[in-house]
Amino acid sequence: MTDNSSHETDDVATDGGRAADDVATDGGRAADDAATDGGRAADDAATDGGVATGAAQQHQQTDYLSSEVNILSPSTPYMRKHLRIVWTGFIIWALVVFGPVTATYLAPGVMTQQMPIIGFPLHYFLVAIGAPGGALILSGWYAKRRDALDDEFGIDHNVGGDT
Repeated sequence: MTDNSSHETDDVATDGGRAADDVATDGGRAADDAATDGGRAADDAATDGGVATGAAQQHQQTDYLSSEVNILSPSTPYMRKHLRIVWTGFIIWALVVFGPVTATYLAPGVMTQQMPIIGFPLHYFLVAIGAPGGALILSGWYAKRRDALDDEFGIDHNVGGDT
């Protein structure tokens, strides 16, 4: 593996003899070259199975090797919105998992009383049923939000078009 921590592009050719400021989209092709696999149109970018359009194609042109990528301050609108979804999900997950434990510590009388119908203590029920159920609901929420974000930025994950 090559160490690219210096991010120097002054006199060094980067991809097989291309100049450092040339951008390659896939397999060493220039940005305006057509992909010859699958009969795609000349302006479609080659991806990992989906079709990138609009903002997604512009996002693919970002040169991450020569620009700083900061996970707390992303450089593209797609990455910013995705990070907002991830942090929101993380906060909800932390409340679902650690909320009952913290509430039991802060109010042990209320949390250790037995529930009238099932006979379990409230804190046990919330930890044993609420946390895994909350994680399942949270994963569905994340999938819906991520799909909506992909639709907003024109990212299609269907390989053959309509499936």
